Amino acid sequence: MYVAAKGGEEAIQQAEKLYHHLNGEVTREQVEAIRDHLPYLVDRVMGEASLYAPDLAALAIAQSGGDLYEAVLLLRAYRSTQPRIAYAAPVTPDELLTVRRISASFKDIPGGQILGPTLDYSHRVLKMDVLDTLNPPTSLQNGHYHEASEETGLTPADRPAPRAYPAVADWQRAQGLMAASPKHESVDPADIPDVTSDTVLFPAPREHRLQALARADTGGVLALGYASMRGYGLIHPTVNELRLGYAEIMAKHPVTGAQFSAGRARVSQAEVVTSDGSKAGLSIGFAATLGWNEVKIIAASTLDLEMNQPEPHPAHTEEFVMYHTEPVESSGFCIHFKLPHYVTFASSVDNIRKVIATFYSSESKLQPERAEAQS
Repeated sequence: MYVAAKGGEEAIQQAEKLYHHLNGEVTREQVEAIRDHLPYLVDRVMGEASLYAPDLAALAIAQSGGDLYEAVLLLRAYRSTQPRIAYAAPVTPDELLTVRRISASFKDIPGGQILGPTLDYSHRVLKMDVLDTLNPPTSLQNGHYHEASEETGLTPADRPAPRAYPAVADWQRAQGLMAASPKHESVDPADIPDVTSDTVLFPAPREHRLQALARADTGGVLALGYASMRGYGLIHPTVNELRLGYAEIMAKHPVTGAQFSAGRARVSQAEVVTSDGSKAGLSIGFAATLGWNEVKIIAASTLDLEMNQPEPHPAHTEEFVMYHTEPVESSGFCIHFKLPHYVTFASSVDNIRKVIATFYSSESKLQPERAEAQS
C-alpha cells in the first residue's frame, strides 16, 4: 500500500543533525534536572511505557525534545529488549506507604483525609518573581525536600503519620452499601495475563483491561472520561478514594526463596462509585498506574465503571476504550500519514479525473455557450 522512500539518505541525515542542533545535545545534567524538577512528567512517561525507571524516562524526554509520544515509544522500545528476571508479589492498598489519600464521598473517612503533596487548593498564579532573579532558590534536591528550615517553610509533624490506611470501600461493604468482594484464589504472578505479550481479545480479561488503562494515554483517557462526566455516559461518578503512595516491590530470592524488597515505586490508584439502583447500593470502578497521575486514574476508573454497564455508550465500550487510548498505537498511526502516500493518492486523483471526464466534460463544454447567451 505504501512506497518506501528511496534515495535522499544524505537529506535524512542532515534533517536529524538539524533537529539535534536546534534542540541542543542531551547531557547528564539535563537528564537529572528533568528527573528532579519535572517528576509528574517523568511519572506520566513511565506509566504509559509500563517501565518504572525515572532516569531512563527523563532521558527519553530529553532525547525526544519533550515529545511525550516519542518519549513513551523510546522507553517501550528499550523495555522490549530487557529480560524479565522475576515477578513481584501483588501490592494491596493497605500495604502502600500512603502520602496522599482523599475521598469526595464523605467528609470524614476511616483514617482521615490526608492531603499530601498537591496544588489542588492553591491559587493558579504565575510566580513572576522567579524570572526576575538570576539564581532563584530551590527547595528540591534530587527530587527530595530539604529538612525543615526557614527557606522551605516545612516543619516536622507533631506525630508521625500512619504508614497504612484502611480502604474506604471495605468500610462501605461493612455498612452494607456495597456488594462483598468476590473471592479469588491466590495466583502465581507469572500466570497473570499480560497485555504487553498476549493477544488482546474481546471481551478482555479483567487483567488486560486494568493493564491497558494503566498504560493508556493520559489525554485519551481524560477525553473519554470527560465525555462520560458531561453526560454521554450512563453513570455519575464520585471519587470514593484516591491514593498516592509508594509500593514496596517484594521479590523472591532465586536461591534462598526468601522475600526481599527490591525498592519502592511511586504509584497512584483511584476508585469511583455510582448508585446502581440495586440491592448492593453502590457500584465501583478502579484504576491504578505507575507514578503519580491523578487526572488519569480518576478518568480511567470512571471508564472502568462505564465498561461494566450492560449496554455502555458506543464510545465507552471495552474495545473502543482500549484501542483508542493506546498511546503508541494511536500516535504511530497518526504520524504514519507523514510517510509517502503518493501512489495511493495518485490513484485517487486518476479516478477523480476519470469521473470528471466521463460525467462533467459535456457540461464544461456548454459553459461558454451559456455565457454567450446570457451576454
